[in-house]
Amino acid sequence: MPPKAKGYVEISVEGCKGCELCVNSCPTKCLAMNKADTNSYGLHYAYLEDEEKCIACQNCSVICPDAAITVYRKIKEKE
Repeated sequence: MPPKAKGYVEISVEGCKGCELCVNSCPTKCLAMNKADTNSYGLHYAYLEDEEKCIACQNCSVICPDAAITVYRKIKEKE
């Protein structure tokens, strides 16, 4: 059985224009929009709301029109 992958997403606050494409494309719903803050352009930006749910599928990174998302994959060691 292959090891389970966990992921981590970094989103550039200044590079994100708040289009929400990444949030809508996330199969595990681990991304959300930060409605409480804005970047220097006055736009709300996406963020990783629940790191435990991220499976590093890269849907968010592929769909981002501004290449503001980097996905990292971490392989869990067998226990």
